[in-house]
Amino acid sequence: MLRVFVCSCFGVTDRQIEDHAAAGACTPRQIASVSKAGTDCGSCVRTIQGLLGRGACPRRELMEQGEEALSATALSEVRLSEAA
Repeated sequence: MLRVFVCSCFGVTDRQIEDHAAAGACTPRQIASVSKAGTDCGSCVRTIQGLLGRGACPRRELMEQGEEALSATALSEVRLSEAA
C-alpha cells in the first residue's frame, strides 16, 4: 500500500484525510481538529481542500437536502398566501 503524506508535520496521509472525510469532516478545520493536519506550517491546507472537494461530504449532502426541503416549504407557503 502506497502512503502519500499530505501533512509532513504530523505524518497525516491522504488515506487518513479521506477516512476523516467519510466520517463527516468536511472542512480543513474539521480535519485539523481530528488529525492536527494543517495546524503547524499550513502548507498542506490547499491539498486538504482539494481532497475534500473530490469526494462527497455526508454533512454537505444533508445540508443540501435540508435547503431543498426548506425551499419547497417556502414555495408552498408563497402559493398558499397567494391563494388566500
